[in-house]
Amino acid sequence: MNIAPILLKDGYKVGHKFQYPEGTTLVYSNLTPRKSRDADIREMVFFGLQYFMKEYLIRQFNEQFFRLPKDEVLAQYARRMDNYLGKDSIPYQHIADLHDLGYLPLEIKALPEGSLVPMRVPFFTIRNTKPEFFWLTNMLETLLSAVLWKPSTSATTAFRYLKTFTRYADETVGEDKSFIPWQGHDFSFRGMSGIEDALMSGAGHLLSFAGTDTIPAIDFLEQYYGADATKELVGGSVPATEHSVMCMGTEDGEIATFERLITKVYPAGIVSIVSDTWDFWQVITDFLPQLKEKILARDGKVVIRPDSGDPVKIIAGDPDAPVGTPEFKGAIECMWEIFGGTITPRGFKLLDGHIGLIYGDSITTERQEAILERLKEKGFASYNVVLGIGSFTYEYVTRDTFGFAMKATYGEINGVGRNIFKAPKTDDGTKNSAKGLLQVYINPETGKLEMKDECTWEEEARGELQTVFRDGTITVEYTLADIRARIQANLELELKPRAAEILA
Repeated sequence: MNIAPILLKDGYKVGHKFQYPEGTTLVYSNLTPRKSRDADIREMVFFGLQYFMKEYLIRQFNEQFFRLPKDEVLAQYARRMDNYLGKDSIPYQHIADLHDLGYLPLEIKALPEGSLVPMRVPFFTIRNTKPEFFWLTNMLETLLSAVLWKPSTSATTAFRYLKTFTRYADETVGEDKSFIPWQGHDFSFRGMSGIEDALMSGAGHLLSFAGTDTIPAIDFLEQYYGADATKELVGGSVPATEHSVMCMGTEDGEIATFERLITKVYPAGIVSIVSDTWDFWQVITDFLPQLKEKILARDGKVVIRPDSGDPVKIIAGDPDAPVGTPEFKGAIECMWEIFGGTITPRGFKLLDGHIGLIYGDSITTERQEAILERLKEKGFASYNVVLGIGSFTYEYVTRDTFGFAMKATYGEINGVGRNIFKAPKTDDGTKNSAKGLLQVYINPETGKLEMKDECTWEEEARGELQTVFRDGTITVEYTLADIRARIQANLELELKPRAAEILA
């Protein structure tokens, strides 16, 4: 697409410049998650603003607005408005004035990306830096909201998966945390609502994990977050089959396909083989025993991938199935009976390193918890499974999942400040906004971020929000490594009390 960024807004935005009170010189707004619809999530991972600034505020505005001839820009804008609202219905001298200026006269003050932010605490504030461009602040609301809610939401979801994997590793494995980055694998690409959506969400996943099938999410992090896949692990995967491969080998030749894959195509290394094309339990109870010696002789791991059914029951067993059947035992227990393994420092069974399992269909955070808990109850370590996290997790969310909203809370008319707010009597309080200038600070008792409104400019300046964009220039940049380090620090703080309890 090649749409001028000055047009990336809701239709009602085009007239707001003329609707503010005469003498308006400043509009100060913020983007805040207002309410969690998930009782288990009270804080969000902030992510995506740097991408937004680089891609939209700088690249797109430069290439498709400031660097184009003014006559061309104005003609394009006039054509759209004339055919949208009626000929000559909207003046556009302010658009010409912005083009003459040559940059976006804005200041954005934000928390560091990767911060864990409680509900009703703003991620960032935005205001105009030149009085005549007061209209620009909230003109960008549509674009900011549309782009930024998803990467933060996916990063938050991934962090929840990470916390659960880490908690069960503490309980069933021990000090070794090296496998956790591979336990959550992004399988969502094909189910996302467009390429940009997939990339932003996939990048949010990679803040907490390394496993991904969304290859361009790696490019996203290299282009916008200073990552370098030649120098650091950004994201990775392993060779894996799909159903068409297995079907082409025919049902009667399925075990031969398995053998060819593990001895000829991939005689070493990790290979993942989809195993439910016909009869998953035949693969587990018949094929694997026949292939046991070849699997154990390989320098690498064969990963079995079930792809249908109830993942909790398939992996950890169905208590309602006939006792002693493979269905009753579940795949992990069956594989343990065939291959054996080791006992972790926490006293739980861990499959031999030549064999493993990944399940990537219909996984949710609730099913993740159920799988790991049932395995634990049966004496198996959490490291026995990798879970593929798909679009069921990353796409079944909306902007309202965490109540994202950008609202103006302060303005100036003829140089006089006004604390502004909304508080609809017909609402439950979710839509109540803050008032005035905002300060985000760390509560010294809890170590958590909190927000104070109706501040003075001096108080606002002492807060945790720091200038990251001013007058067309990014002033602070974060790398993937910076953000991952912040994620890990937050993880340790979140789980520290529980870890101490386990060790005690």
